Amino acid sequence: MQDQIALFGMHDSNIKYIKKKLNVSIKLVDEYLLINGEDKDVDKAKLVIEELLKKAKSQNINKFFIDLVIDLIDSEDIDSISEVTQTIAINAKGKPIAAKTVGQAKYINAIKKNSIVFGVGPAGTGKTYLAVALAAVAYKNKQVDKIILTRPAVEAGEKLGFLPGDLGAKVDPYLRPLFDALQEMFGLDTYAKLLERGVIEIAPLAYMRGRTLSNAFIILDEAQNTTKEQMKMFLTRMGEGSKIVVTGDITQIDLPNKEISGLVHATSILKGIDNISIVNLTSKDVVRSELVQAIVDAYSANEK
Repeated sequence: MQDQIALFGMHDSNIKYIKKKLNVSIKLVDEYLLINGEDKDVDKAKLVIEELLKKAKSQNINKFFIDLVIDLIDSEDIDSISEVTQTIAINAKGKPIAAKTVGQAKYINAIKKNSIVFGVGPAGTGKTYLAVALAAVAYKNKQVDKIILTRPAVEAGEKLGFLPGDLGAKVDPYLRPLFDALQEMFGLDTYAKLLERGVIEIAPLAYMRGRTLSNAFIILDEAQNTTKEQMKMFLTRMGEGSKIVVTGDITQIDLPNKEISGLVHATSILKGIDNISIVNLTSKDVVRSELVQAIVDAYSANEK
């Protein structure tokens, strides 16, 4: 009974979504679901519902998870659903974290298997959040000694010099998303202690120059706003026992004078190198909200 309640969702939202997505009608008759529509649509809806019921005890059934199951069925890869939806981390509040889309699952697997990973895609695809979650897991499992997060301090409309405060206060808005993700993973108190001990380091990209970063999980966020020179400088900081994840959205480049993005350049010349993976996420991987997904699609269509 609980599985059926989870399947239907609040105010039958899940069933309504499946009906709309698969072009079928679904009715509850006694204890059975009656599905009507074209034969191929009915068969697909039946398979989707069966898979959702299998996962109802361990997985939050929502439209993102429904889309994931449908994508796996469409790609004839439904057998991998257990691997795709496997919990990768537990945040400080006890909430499990797992891939919500096929693209996110590929991104997670790439980070696990490679030393350098580029996660490229639009806002809301979980690029930074999932990287931070895996960094926290790597530290907790003693795979790394340190977590380093960095971003280029490139302005999108405001000049750093006009913002109040010292340098720390000025770069805080650029690094805030990284603060938030780490606090969610470790909890505020543990995060503060790790920050004080230098186990967690968050700094502007310029602070990486001249260093060798060993036994660390290093995340470069908003990498579309690096120059070619900055990207080369950053990638060559990597030392023994380290892992690098580079994230960015090439549709939101804020570099002045139409300068070539270091992210665009790096992903074009580093293809095919062993132990480097480039994962391209799309609007189908946007999990922030359905509206954000629609906005991304609209801008992509306009640019084309």
